[in-house]
Amino acid sequence: MLSRDEFVSRYGGVFEHSPFIAERAYDDGFVGDELNVDRVHTALVAIFRAASPEERLGVLRAHPDLAGRLAMKGELTEDSKKEQAGAGLDRLSAQEHARFTELNAAYVEKFGFPFIIAVKGLNKDDILAAFEKRIDNTREEEFETAAAQVERIAYLRLETMLPGR
Repeated sequence: MLSRDEFVSRYGGVFEHSPFIAERAYDDGFVGDELNVDRVHTALVAIFRAASPEERLGVLRAHPDLAGRLAMKGELTEDSKKEQAGAGLDRLSAQEHARFTELNAAYVEKFGFPFIIAVKGLNKDDILAAFEKRIDNTREEEFETAAAQVERIAYLRLETMLPGR
């Protein structure tokens, strides 16, 4: 069985910049000897869902804007960099980048957290379409949608780290 430090070191970034989720999952005994994608994901999601609304908002706010200033400055986490590049967000035209920047600003102003979507398997057009649709949601709808996307991102990240079921 992994020690607490080993577990947090390995899985503390699955929820972007939110190691408290892995810490609590370990401390609460959710993690056993046999680690697989489903078991670790279930444990981490349980902690995320049990977190206070402020903590959950903090997790959402820890995510970078898509094709935003952190990406332009090369300051994304390695996971975020790979995910955004896989969707082609590192190869936007000036016009496309301007549209992402405009949508990012409007979204954050309306909801108070960045637009979050699991980009694996999507391209820039899919992402823009989702962006333009979701910006019309209520804050409550979008909070739940963003939280679900964070959970999906966590699952996809775990798939690269652990064996399946």
